[in-house]
Amino acid sequence: MSKKNSIVNLKNNFKDFNDLRIIYLDFKKKLKILKQEKLIIAVSGGPDSLALAALAKSFSYEHKTKIYYVLINHNIRKNSGKEALQVKNLLKTKKIKLKIFTNRKKIKKNIQNEARLIRYTKLQEYCSKQKAKVILTAHNLEDQVETFLIRLSRGSGLKGLSAMKTLSSFNNKAKIYRPLLDVKKNQLIKISRLVFGKYIKDPSNYNSKYLRTNIRKLKKPLEQSGINYDQIIRSINNLASSSSTLESYFKKTFKEIVRKRKNLLLINTTKFNCLNNETKMTLINNSIRTLKGNYYNLRSKKVMNLINNLSNRNFSRSTLGGCLFIKKPGYLTLKLEKK
Repeated sequence: MSKKNSIVNLKNNFKDFNDLRIIYLDFKKKLKILKQEKLIIAVSGGPDSLALAALAKSFSYEHKTKIYYVLINHNIRKNSGKEALQVKNLLKTKKIKLKIFTNRKKIKKNIQNEARLIRYTKLQEYCSKQKAKVILTAHNLEDQVETFLIRLSRGSGLKGLSAMKTLSSFNNKAKIYRPLLDVKKNQLIKISRLVFGKYIKDPSNYNSKYLRTNIRKLKKPLEQSGINYDQIIRSINNLASSSSTLESYFKKTFKEIVRKRKNLLLINTTKFNCLNNETKMTLINNSIRTLKGNYYNLRSKKVMNLINNLSNRNFSRSTLGGCLFIKKPGYLTLKLEKK
């Protein structure tokens, strides 16, 4: 497809492709519900994010929403800078202006989680600079299932197994919106190829040292065993519905048990001890998030270790997630750990 035709296709909002038109109309409906004058689009160069960029650009031809396209170069791999420029030039052919931020902080351990935190932090900072409130990411149906299986392997509870929400908050300063969670990856690949002709392949997606890579390899064996991703998605949605019902109960419980005083949180141990383990885990994670503003929950195993230690009479203090837990008469005091 020629450059001219591909640009016309974006202006025509995918009217020449029935299957992609349906995806675009659903995408447009979701963005109109957001009612945002400005949006930040997280771009990586992979087929998912390029498809998101194309859908957003097509949307911009119909609406006056100001859209910023941002790529975070994590600077982990040798050629990541060159790849970022390739993505910038690729988007430029479709009249999409890309802003690149390069991470200068060396990531030594827990690479994917650290890179993710850095990415969202920089996106949130740019969001604040542009006075925007929402960041769009290209998480899709396969990402949702992979996240579910990862959390399942780690023994997550109901909230964790509900996987990613369409809309969530980061550091209480920006919203992260995932409009493509119900879209299959092969459809996004089709969009990126149609519009841009190609996409960038990230070598880390094939590196077996990462759990997500190994989880991704399970798709074919699962399908051969009669378990497909559509079935898993239905289970995820059912769990999310149950989790939503319990969320209102938890908010009430948190308000009754936890008190905030300046830079401290006080957890009523008498009431805390009456909770089931799932609620205790959620309360601990939310308490840490309240103090630190972190986005992701801690590993359930680590949280359960703390909960088990709390029941020990000899327990006096412990650290978890960068916070210090100190046992006092009637209360568990929680404060940020000094570095």
